[in-house]
Amino acid sequence: MAEDVENVEEIEETEESRRIVYSDLEGNPYLENLENMKVFGKWDTKDVEIRDPGLRDYICLKPVYLPHTGGRHAKKRFGKAEVPIVERLMNKVMRTAKNTGKKHLAYNIVKRAFDIIHERTGENPIQVLVRALENAAPREETTRIIYGGITYHEAVDCAPQRRLDLALRFIAEGAQQRAFRNPKPIEECLAEEIMAAARYDTECYSIRKKEEIERIAEASR
Repeated sequence: MAEDVENVEEIEETEESRRIVYSDLEGNPYLENLENMKVFGKWDTKDVEIRDPGLRDYICLKPVYLPHTGGRHAKKRFGKAEVPIVERLMNKVMRTAKNTGKKHLAYNIVKRAFDIIHERTGENPIQVLVRALENAAPREETTRIIYGGITYHEAVDCAPQRRLDLALRFIAEGAQQRAFRNPKPIEECLAEEIMAAARYDTECYSIRKKEEIERIAEASR
């Protein structure tokens, strides 16, 4: 089995999407199944387009059926870039005290949210999620600088990994706020937040937070 995995070769990403090419597929059922693997058994990542060049190396679209790596990236520098983007969204859904540690609950929430997105838009929900992350990721923020006992804020460019972290956090927080004291289930609120961010709706939480951060940074230049 280990010898089969070594035959997997990654090539340069095209501008259209991130793709993985598999060698020696013929007669190798393991690699054939890996090549046809879909997230939740439904959603294909092959044709998902990442338009933002800054985020392309950090949005992982490797084929996986069950997005659960078990934290194997924790001790590796920039290991989060190798975690499937769907799993990273699931991890952010677990941030609240009510959902902490309930990975299966987060799994079901994201799975049902993707079904709702597909029903309402007719698109691949992973493509809609990627578009929402590109729109909700701030490009500039502020940092505190202490000089001569005086603290002031200075505008700085936002690193790509942090841009993606903030976008995922804003989307999860926006879904939680929509569901608070609301008869709508959390999966429907998550689907609405992702769709609103994908079409750059300035009324949704994630886009408002992104624009607020960029506005503060612009005033601190």
